[in-house]
Amino acid sequence: MSGLEVIAIDGPAGSGKTTIARALADRLELAYLDTGAMYRAVAFAALRAGTDLGDEVAVARTARDMGLHLDRTSCVVDGVDATLAIRGPEVTSAVSVVAAMVDVRVELVERQRNWVGERGGGVVEGRDIGSVVFPEARLKVYLTASPEVRARRRAGETGDVDVAAVAADIRRRDAADSGREASPLVEADGSVTLDTSELTVDEVVEAIVALLR
Repeated sequence: MSGLEVIAIDGPAGSGKTTIARALADRLELAYLDTGAMYRAVAFAALRAGTDLGDEVAVARTARDMGLHLDRTSCVVDGVDATLAIRGPEVTSAVSVVAAMVDVRVELVERQRNWVGERGGGVVEGRDIGSVVFPEARLKVYLTASPEVRARRRAGETGDVDVAAVAADIRRRDAADSGREASPLVEADGSVTLDTSELTVDEVVEAIVALLR
């Protein structure tokens, strides 16, 4: 994977990963990949098939067999438009379980590397991009923000007026992501940490572009 123009954007929920990664990809005229959507797609496929989420072998088989088309505006799973469904509460509740499965991660990491390889690079966002998927990325950025800001952002994205409940869900997801054995959420070696709490999208993008100069 050496020679690819990969910018790795990692961070927890509500840190601004998706917004920043999309804007950065536009600025640099690079492809953009949301790896979190891939894990959500597996959860969607498993739920749709009635697969027991406690059966890791079955869920991993779903990940391997799943047909997936993912771009900036749509997510099609096994021929079904799942663009909205993968962001719904049922998938959101299931995705941490799916993302903790080693064989699922192995399958999706391979897909992520293939996706980027076919495009010669890209801005890739997730939770283990700089640490596992592309440890030799040209630039690795870890985004963070205060718990209050993250909860407000997430509530705004989901339309949930109960910010306290959103904050509790973020704490649960943080614990699951950081505590899992397979590719936990960490600040990758050599990554640059940016606190986005008080910064605009443009300011964060400019800060990242400056790091590339």
